[in-house]
Amino acid sequence: MTSDEARRRLQKFGPNAMPDTSLHPLRMAIEKFWAPVPWMLEAAIVLELALGKYVEAAIIALLLVFNAALGLFQESRAQATLAALKSRLALNASVRRDGAWKTVSATELVPGDLVKLSLGGVVAADVKLTGGEILLDQSMLTGESVPVEAAAGVETYAGALVRRGEAEAEVIATGAHTKFGRTAELVQTAHVVSSQQKTVLRVVRNLAAFNGIVILILVAYAWSLKMPIAEIIPLVLTAVLASIPVALPATFTLASAIGARALAKLNVLPTRLSAVDEAATMTVLCADKTGTLTQNALAVASVRAMPDFDEAHVLTLAALASSDGGQDPVDEAIRAAARGKVVSAAPTLITFTPFDPATKTSEATATDATGGQLRIVKGAFAAVTGLAPPSAPAAAAAKELEDKGFRVLAVAAGPRSAMKLTGLIALSDPPRADSAALITELRNLGVRTVMVTGDAPATAAIVAKAVGLDGAVCPPGAIPDSVRPEQFAVYAGVLPEDKYKLVKAFQKGGHTIGMCGDGANDAPALRQAQMGIAVSTATDVAKSAAGMVLTQPGLSGIVAAVREGRLTFQRILSYTLNSITKKSFQAPFLVIGLMMTGHAILTPLLMVIIMITGDFLGMSLTADNVRPSSAPNAWCIGNLTIAGVIMGLGELVFCVSVLAFGAYRMKLGIEGLQTLAFVVIVFGNQATTYTNRERRHLWSSRPSIWLILSSVSDLLIAATLAIGGIAMVALPALTVIGVLAAAIVFAVALDLVKVPVFRRLGIA
Repeated sequence: MTSDEARRRLQKFGPNAMPDTSLHPLRMAIEKFWAPVPWMLEAAIVLELALGKYVEAAIIALLLVFNAALGLFQESRAQATLAALKSRLALNASVRRDGAWKTVSATELVPGDLVKLSLGGVVAADVKLTGGEILLDQSMLTGESVPVEAAAGVETYAGALVRRGEAEAEVIATGAHTKFGRTAELVQTAHVVSSQQKTVLRVVRNLAAFNGIVILILVAYAWSLKMPIAEIIPLVLTAVLASIPVALPATFTLASAIGARALAKLNVLPTRLSAVDEAATMTVLCADKTGTLTQNALAVASVRAMPDFDEAHVLTLAALASSDGGQDPVDEAIRAAARGKVVSAAPTLITFTPFDPATKTSEATATDATGGQLRIVKGAFAAVTGLAPPSAPAAAAAKELEDKGFRVLAVAAGPRSAMKLTGLIALSDPPRADSAALITELRNLGVRTVMVTGDAPATAAIVAKAVGLDGAVCPPGAIPDSVRPEQFAVYAGVLPEDKYKLVKAFQKGGHTIGMCGDGANDAPALRQAQMGIAVSTATDVAKSAAGMVLTQPGLSGIVAAVREGRLTFQRILSYTLNSITKKSFQAPFLVIGLMMTGHAILTPLLMVIIMITGDFLGMSLTADNVRPSSAPNAWCIGNLTIAGVIMGLGELVFCVSVLAFGAYRMKLGIEGLQTLAFVVIVFGNQATTYTNRERRHLWSSRPSIWLILSSVSDLLIAATLAIGGIAMVALPALTVIGVLAAAIVFAVALDLVKVPVFRRLGIA
């Protein structure tokens, strides 16, 4: 191809690279202000500015920015997926242009180019071989652990590794049009809404619907009292502020960040914070075979020696006919197995002929102990047995091993005119030592594991049995959309698109899916799964598409992730329940206070102080001492809302009782009642925090030091402001202490009601 033609095709087909579709940092930042909670805070800021309350508006704006900054900081480090996909393309390629071989950037390749593929190189685009013979490792795309021989007419894909030989090939697809590119596009389109996003949205929706009705009642009653508009607007603003779970998104992010830090110490690196608490809800783990449950390294699984030979002799002869120090995984496996075998009077190597794809054999010439010359041939069973007398037992043994999914090689040796079949060698990709224990442990935690692989069904079934995956193998063909995890234990012969579709099918059934893999072929499924896990040996593509990366060999990190995820889930659950409790009673409290006094019992400023002290100090629940559950968790927002409303009803009764005592017994004026309302809300919130944090009785576990310190700080701030008369009318210290004592009694009484309610609603 001429350079001019190459430039024309480059303009037509585009560069041999993946398009950059990563979000601009500015857009990422703006998105943090476009969600239900930010909308409510932004509306409150507008109302404050309309009322000329610039200090209060600034405080709410700071809360809004804090929420956005925390989320943006934690999530901006996980945006490397497309960059990793692009980096997998070879940087340079040898291409024939203008009648001469040139080295050009791989991005300049176009369909029709003639390229050279050499040992150790990465195939830069989808190509069709036109000459030469090479050994290709395509495991990163196909999932097959055994390299394949390729000669003229064979197509191979961008990202494949040349393990042996040299060949010329014609480029047939580049960039996004390659098989690798289509996998990349699947990663771009793969998306699942995290449980965090769903939970925040549903909690905010439920609270907005409930408090919206309450605020309408509040406005209607205030209007019936003929209150001036100038008083109604601050009243409405106070009710709106009382309804916003301001720190809920930040708490989800902070709790996940704390869990991520703990996992990093256990050699698990989360790349998406949502994956931490998704691990708590995972019900099914889809594990790739090659490189995940297995070592992704060929090993000798079995040796069948023929009469007059033994296993050690067969391996010694095979090792002589294997390259030493090359990149051929078959030869490496055989030489490794032969090192542990001792053979007396072993033959001495004279010459070695590397593997020839045409004959499918490699051979060696050696001398035996008597000085006689031997020819040793190792290779495909059909090729080698043609050099020796036929053997029915050998043919039967080869069929038996092949039916079990092994790759079978034959070894023959002897004088050129009288060679004998010495034995058969079965190769396999052995399971990891910890795979069986992992699957058993996950089963005990209530997580079902299924194998999903591109390898052959027979091979997959052997590995499944070895690691303790008992169950049926899915028949070949298209995977049905309605498939259920319990139907099959093994899905074999699947393409990247099939893995992606399988994950989506399981998700449609209501399951939270974990996908564990190591290759680019796993990337779309890793991205789609709620909890994508890349093992330590994974490609850059798999690691960047996953939500978690195991940084050390082995799979024990998955169990650690599940356990830490369940701790994180319990902390988020406590805060969410606490938020529903607070936000479901405060607006009704304003209505009842208005009915009792004919005035607003809280000002917007007092409500902002309650938000700061209560919501943000309450984030200490993210570091609380909790117990992980023994089964996968689930967000039951309906039951959680009912539980929170019941607890909020209890707090409403407590706060109204104290307010009534202040109004009718202590004869406090409206400003004194506003201070009393402020104090009772703060103290009541602390009481429900301790009842909500423990699913059993509140004294069943010790709270963390951070929770205790935040509670003391909240109480001291409220007491100091109330007694000192800062931003409100002062109350006697004895009155504040009396409210605190009443809150302690209230907490114990509410706890007695809570235990049967939580048990009935399944809050555990």
